[in-house]
Amino acid sequence: MVHFVVEKPQIMSASQNVVVSETTRSSIIPNNNSSSQKLPPGLISISKKKLLKNIDIINGGGQRINAWVDSMRASSPTHLKSLPSSISSQQHLNSWIMQHPSALEVFEQIMEASRGKQIVMFLDYDGTLSPIVDDPDKAFMSSKMRRTVKKLAKCFPTAIVTGRCIDKVYNFVKLAELYYAGSHGMDIKGPSKGFSRHKRVKQSLLYQPANDYLPMINEVYRQLLEKTKSTPGAKVENHKFCASVHFRCVDEKKWSELVLQVRSVLKEFPTLKLTQGRKVFEIRPMIEWDKGKALEFLLEALGFGNTNNVFPVYIGDDRTDEDAFKMLRDRGEGFGILVSKFPKDTDASYSLQDPSEASLNI
Repeated sequence: MVHFVVEKPQIMSASQNVVVSETTRSSIIPNNNSSSQKLPPGLISISKKKLLKNIDIINGGGQRINAWVDSMRASSPTHLKSLPSSISSQQHLNSWIMQHPSALEVFEQIMEASRGKQIVMFLDYDGTLSPIVDDPDKAFMSSKMRRTVKKLAKCFPTAIVTGRCIDKVYNFVKLAELYYAGSHGMDIKGPSKGFSRHKRVKQSLLYQPANDYLPMINEVYRQLLEKTKSTPGAKVENHKFCASVHFRCVDEKKWSELVLQVRSVLKEFPTLKLTQGRKVFEIRPMIEWDKGKALEFLLEALGFGNTNNVFPVYIGDDRTDEDAFKMLRDRGEGFGILVSKFPKDTDASYSLQDPSEASLNI
């Protein structure tokens, strides 16, 4: 039997200096003392149905493993087996571009749509401001891109929204005047004191809806390091409120083995969910929070929560960015730009080929 305790959310006004530990949450408190139920000390947003579904995904059999491996191949767009014949591939690409035209080619239309409104920029990091590289510790931002983002932030409120932890992405970007939303939006921080050029946010901004998960993520990170060390090329990262396992450098023959290793760890942590990005597994708390929610929060903090005079733009390249694209499409204001050389199912309105085009667009 599972008991649920629900708290009202804490809302931060744009003029407050507030540290918020949790959003609307429910506490799952098992009525037994099973050691396998490693739950955080605080409250978490999760339903019984979602919990059971997550346990099924983590503990699924061989068929589930095959599905994960197929998904791993699908996340590798250059994988030969995933590419259709050259003629049909080109037709598919042409059709996709018609639906998601290049943001560079329709730049004037975009500017016209934003006329008279406050533009707010949201930027993913990996694959958007920096190229995708084999070693995530070497995903350096070019000096040209840094200068471009710095100029952008002089004109508009600008945020980096990334799966990385804030400290790591800040070491890459090195711009104190930006807003940072790390750990897929679960760690939000405003510009350093004295650097904000936008009067709407008068004091410091800090928001961490998954704060109670810190001990759990640290433990999962430790176990994943130990469990995957026998798989050459696997790299585990701790992003503070989430973790990731990169398989970009793992031989495809070892993918099934890696799936088993990751799942063997996560089966002891049913309140963490496993998702997948571009050649990476993402391990995140099962709370109702994602990059789309982070955008909503930042717009509210900037004073644009209930206004039609804002034009938010989000540029990203990965599956986790789709939450932000969908949020903008549902909101009916602004738009998303997908950075990709290959057609993908997306809620973004426009597209760019690679980070070099992103620097031209911003």
